[in-house]
Amino acid sequence: VQLQASGGGLVQAGDSLRLSCAASDARAFGNHMGWFRQAPGKERDFVAAIDWSGGTTYYADSVKGRFTISRDNAKNTVYLQMNSLKPEDTAVYYCAGGSSSYYARRVGGYGYWGQGTLVTVSS
Repeated sequence: VQLQASGGGLVQAGDSLRLSCAASDARAFGNHMGWFRQAPGKERDFVAAIDWSGGTTYYADSVKGRFTISRDNAKNTVYLQMNSLKPEDTAVYYCAGGSSSYYARRVGGYGYWGQGTLVTVSS
């Protein structure tokens, strides 16, 4: 397994969660890393991405101001801090690696994917 996501769970609306994604392969942790999510019956959507330095971040409009992506390159780990969670945030969250600035928001722009972690937000 090259990318291992963790931290999902069942929370109430308004709560916070922090997802982690640890890379066992440096190739999977290179350049841009991202988080995507997929709700039941829906396509996988972009959530957030971050460049290698951590100085450039990208967010979907639906999570901007509530979610924060960060990375610790010494630990080969990327994080997604999720605050003020809403029921519509319920989904399986996937981390992805190996993208670039041009493709950071695209599912097809990543060569490495984690197994997903389920986040359920109750109202």
